[in-house]
Amino acid sequence: MKKLVALAILVTSIAGFSQSKQQQFEVSGTLITADDNVPLEAATVYLQRVKDSALVTYTITDQKGAFTLEGSSFDSALNLFISYIGYQTYTQSISLEEPIQQLGQINLLVDDNLLDEVIVKATAPITVKKDTLEFNVASFTTKKDANVEDLLKKLPGVEIDENGKITANGKDVSNIYVNGKPFFGDDPTITTRSLTKEMIEKVQITDTKTKAQAFTGEESDSENKTINLTIREDKNKGVFGRVSAGGGTDGRYEGAGMLNLFDNDQRISILAGGNNTNSVGFSFGEIEKMFGGSGGLNSRSFGGGSGITTSKNAGFNYADDLSKKVEISADYFYSNSHSEDKNSTQRENIIPDNRYFTDSNSSSFNDTYSHRANVELEVELDTTLRIDIEPSFSSSKNSRSYARDEESRDDDGVVTNESNSESFVENIGNNFRNEFDITKRIGNKGAFLRVGIDNEISKTTSDDFLNSQTEVYGNSPESVTRNQYTDGVEEMNKLTTNLTYRVPLKGEELSLDIRYTYFAERQNNTESTYDFDDATQEFNDFNTALSTDYEYKNNRSVPGLRLSYRKDKISVSGGGDYLFRTLENSDELRPELSLKREFKAVEAYARFRYRFSPKASLSFRYSLDNSPPSVRQLQPFVDVSDPLNTVVGNPNLKPRNSHDFSLYANNHDYQKGVNFFTYIRADIDNNQVVSKTTIDENFVRNTTYANVDGTYSLRGGGELSRTKRIDTVKTIKVGVGLFGNLNKSINFNNDVEYASTNTSLSPSLNVTFTWKDVMEITPRYSVSFTKNKFDLEQFNTQEFKYHNLGINTATFLPENFEWRNDINYNYNPNIADDFQKSAWFWNATLSYSIIDNNGMLSLKAYDLLNQNTNARRIASGNYIQDSQSTVLQRYFMLSFSWKFNSLGQAGEVDDRGSRHYRRGTP
Repeated sequence: MKKLVALAILVTSIAGFSQSKQQQFEVSGTLITADDNVPLEAATVYLQRVKDSALVTYTITDQKGAFTLEGSSFDSALNLFISYIGYQTYTQSISLEEPIQQLGQINLLVDDNLLDEVIVKATAPITVKKDTLEFNVASFTTKKDANVEDLLKKLPGVEIDENGKITANGKDVSNIYVNGKPFFGDDPTITTRSLTKEMIEKVQITDTKTKAQAFTGEESDSENKTINLTIREDKNKGVFGRVSAGGGTDGRYEGAGMLNLFDNDQRISILAGGNNTNSVGFSFGEIEKMFGGSGGLNSRSFGGGSGITTSKNAGFNYADDLSKKVEISADYFYSNSHSEDKNSTQRENIIPDNRYFTDSNSSSFNDTYSHRANVELEVELDTTLRIDIEPSFSSSKNSRSYARDEESRDDDGVVTNESNSESFVENIGNNFRNEFDITKRIGNKGAFLRVGIDNEISKTTSDDFLNSQTEVYGNSPESVTRNQYTDGVEEMNKLTTNLTYRVPLKGEELSLDIRYTYFAERQNNTESTYDFDDATQEFNDFNTALSTDYEYKNNRSVPGLRLSYRKDKISVSGGGDYLFRTLENSDELRPELSLKREFKAVEAYARFRYRFSPKASLSFRYSLDNSPPSVRQLQPFVDVSDPLNTVVGNPNLKPRNSHDFSLYANNHDYQKGVNFFTYIRADIDNNQVVSKTTIDENFVRNTTYANVDGTYSLRGGGELSRTKRIDTVKTIKVGVGLFGNLNKSINFNNDVEYASTNTSLSPSLNVTFTWKDVMEITPRYSVSFTKNKFDLEQFNTQEFKYHNLGINTATFLPENFEWRNDINYNYNPNIADDFQKSAWFWNATLSYSIIDNNGMLSLKAYDLLNQNTNARRIASGNYIQDSQSTVLQRYFMLSFSWKFNSLGQAGEVDDRGSRHYRRGTP
């Protein structure tokens, strides 16, 4: 570890020393239109090297059309380019003999496609198109053989964590499309880790919209972002893919394969994979180059967050333009997993006048088989009529064997109750869902009519065998023995209809939406429990107390209005709904427990967004939502399935009203490489439903539910990062972050109501140094502070800390070699002595490229120090719990992968397109 840090300091020092040979420069000017002398905001201004057209620096103009380019270069001259959609690209040679150059006013001419214009090879690194940022891939240098994930990490404002989760300026990326179509469903990592950079021409980042919203020109009502990857024209026809296989110590293995057939608008992709290293199932091993993670602490797991999982998967994706009016996208997945886990838990339970302690140990074995298919059909009958149909189907079978033993002791260490149980459960589920939307545009001022019908049908059957023994000691001892079989059937049917009619009040600036939604849900749940009959040696003794047979209905009717205003940089919308809700529960076994409740409520929505410039924006959102209690919380059925915790519903519960406020701001200075975002969100709840538990002298619980007021949650934070280009091959990025939470909850402890306040603060620091084709190094540190306070004297204030230190390194020398390290140190000083408080977790991979860089040999070391742990502490007003479960530990693996490609020449490609320009005067 010390050697790695020393290496980072040495390399940074050398990089700083090398700057003394560079020439500093500052180039400024003002851009206006030549025809009417209007300043041009959001034009792209950039400098390229004369020798190889490599990007040196870039920015975009402000509201006044002004720009400033700063940086350093070893070159004596650079080429300046200025581009704006609809205008001729301006170019000028800039001599660096003068460090400060003021170009004054630059007139940009309208592009009339004149035949006598000169054609120049240049494409702007970034283009602003209304709500869309478009990045030219060729302008961003990456390592050789980079995939889309490597590319996205180089884009300003884009962050990708260890799990592959993507954020753009602090907002989650919910969709990734390829040429406007989905690619293998809703898992973005399959796209980002399977497609290579050399295939991509543009990366477009925009607010997430439905296809129908984009069709009508509506503003997005989502807080998320969508990324669209446009394929290079010369890379959109042919066959490409990759296969990989690896074997290691302790019987570890992984293998994967992917085949892609692209023929312009038609795409066919097939993939398959399997491993027993907790990866998602499509891992290509070496350096996480493709779909899966390394199976580390932060990687995505398959079939559960703990334990060891063996998985097998296969998938198929098809996308095509069936005609000029019809587009289709479809995918199918099959998955099979087997997981094993052992868990140990120690809990200190806190009640107002006493404490007791519970220790438990459990083991589980899970087998899951699933099928999933999705289809998206888009039909544009003409420029005013669009139909979207999206059916989906899933089927699964899950088998689980589970064993658990538990023991509770009082403050003196005397055992008050204990239990052990063994169970085997098999579930078979099928689900079908279809979304149908038809949208009709009316006139040319933004009016439209949209009708949506969504339906969902599902059925789950279960077979549950249970054998348990519970002993309760003390003054009223009790022994409960159960040997039972439960046959369960759960059916669900949902129907949602939506109607939206937009009335333009003032062109496209001001509009009124008249909306109506009808929702109907019906659930049928039957659980027939039979005790084992010793005489017949069969499960035929019906147990009424542990059986259920009910029908639950949730119907709501919601008329509403929404007013929207949008002009230039400002966008405002707001409205309200009036909700009529009916909840009905019919109990066939216990007719006296049947109930029917009717509710009326107001729901509201407001949103404000202001774009100061393409670099900065501010948005505010408010919503008032109403949500009903669940059927389990409402139904006054006495659930005695757990002898140590009897649960009874409360039919007098009220729906929860939730006020949600959020404020978000971001600013990105492209010239200085500074990116900043911050947010704050507050949730205030009325009539929140919470558990209300009483505990007897033997620590046996009785639980019901109650409404409480006064709960709230306040969350906020922000990140600030700056990327500094040291020279044409070296960059350094420094990022700091601060996030916090303040939550107040109302709960009951042994029938005593109390309030608890949880405060947490998590600062972080990370630095990334990149030396193109030589090395990358990223040290990072974060610490979390948590404090719990209570308004009961019996409860002490609880304070916890958690430290995480990490460093990622990548070395690309000598040629064809790649050595990567991912080192994490976790320290949890507050956890119980019986659990591991700290651990070093080190993964390393050494790879060598062969066969003209189409093949790769890799040696991976997972958990090199053999210290992997997932010990954790959870604290609340009622308990403090420490737990630890099975984790994947050290192994070594040797793997080989081979990629094939008939799309064109491999390697880096200069795809700077042709543009018209007017030659300026230096």
